[in-house]
Amino acid sequence: MTQLDKKFEDLFLNVSSRAALSSYYYIGKKNKISADKAAVDTMRSELNKINMRGKIVIGEGELDEAPMLYIGEKLGTDIGPELDIAVDPLEGTNFAANNLPGALSVIAVAEKSNLFNAPETYMNKISANISEKNIIDLDFPVKKNLDNLAQYKNKKIEELTVCILDRPRHRKIINELIKSKVKLKLITDGDVSGALLVTKNEYNVDLFLGIGGGPEGVLAATALDAYNCFFQGRFIFDNEKDKLRAKEMGIDDLRKKYDLSEIISGDSIFCATGITSGDLVSGIQIKNDEFISETLITHKLTGLKKKIRLKQKIK
Repeated sequence: MTQLDKKFEDLFLNVSSRAALSSYYYIGKKNKISADKAAVDTMRSELNKINMRGKIVIGEGELDEAPMLYIGEKLGTDIGPELDIAVDPLEGTNFAANNLPGALSVIAVAEKSNLFNAPETYMNKISANISEKNIIDLDFPVKKNLDNLAQYKNKKIEELTVCILDRPRHRKIINELIKSKVKLKLITDGDVSGALLVTKNEYNVDLFLGIGGGPEGVLAATALDAYNCFFQGRFIFDNEKDKLRAKEMGIDDLRKKYDLSEIISGDSIFCATGITSGDLVSGIQIKNDEFISETLITHKLTGLKKKIRLKQKIK
């Protein structure tokens, strides 16, 4: 197993921090496209300074109608290791546009061929801070997942907290959860951070589930891997265009349920920098000619899993 050099921790931390700062200037200006473009442009510029032969395997997609860091784009100085890169320069475009909590700048990096090349489509996903299999599963009924998880965590079902996107498509599941008397944490966007709220007790989330973005699922899985959490995902291909694109990307079984080890393998680094303050990290603060950022960073093989507050000069 090849290990990413420790120096990349600081390099990618700088990438997400700078992208977050660029997007921060558009907070509350009701223009999610400009906020996203600022993050994209800065992320591209900073990545191109790094000694690596990087390739985007998960990038900005058509769903955001934004300028792309497109799948297949080559980044870096063309010197150094070959790396797969997944990006969401502005996770929570609506949060940024409306100055709401939880906007992030996110990047994940792995050795070449170790990061799943995800299509820009939806994914049904489930995550929890457990390492055993067959406790929760995408194919289990909601009630069984709750029963099993409560028993595993030695809690009553009503003591569990479940995070899910508040969407019409989840109405049936949300009604089931309400009927089961669990606590609900409904989020309007940002399912990278939603999935990561299971990682630590301080977030008070036991289970994340539901349908969200496929690329966001892969990004979250990278961090969840460092925490030895459980994650499963299944892509949803509901039109011929998506099915064709999946086939072109080498996905033959369109109903396949992916475990964590099939999405991310080997060493990886994950960075999520706050743009606006949310559950996961605090947002950008500007003081004179300096800015302070807070980033959740993980590095699988060095065991790094922490929030880093960084004070830097505004260039």
